[in-house]
Amino acid sequence: MAKVIEGLYYAESHEYVKVEGEFGYIGITDYAQSQLGNVVYVDMPEEGDEVTAGEEFGAVESVKAASDLISPVSGEVVEVNAALEDEPELINKDAFENWIIKVKLSDKSELEALMDATAYEAVCK
Repeated sequence: MAKVIEGLYYAESHEYVKVEGEFGYIGITDYAQSQLGNVVYVDMPEEGDEVTAGEEFGAVESVKAASDLISPVSGEVVEVNAALEDEPELINKDAFENWIIKVKLSDKSELEALMDATAYEAVCK
């Protein structure tokens, strides 16, 4: 069973959001990285770009497949995880530690449309 962490918000497309104040850290879930296999490339937006809930903001490529990244929330990208540019496989080591982008949340009410850990676990079964 893939690791699921309490206190995060989950999208059906297998992204998570870890909220700290007005910021959200977005990455792919442990389940998603296990389904992809060895991650070889992460396509990320630029700092200053806007992401919109439900819309694509990048992609994760593995030796098996490429998967679009769908933003679970809207906001401005304030940081990208630069470590993933040189070591995309960090996502396979710990998908929750190695978030992809940090955004300044523009509408916290969007979080209400996402799942909690229990609901996400049910989706993964």
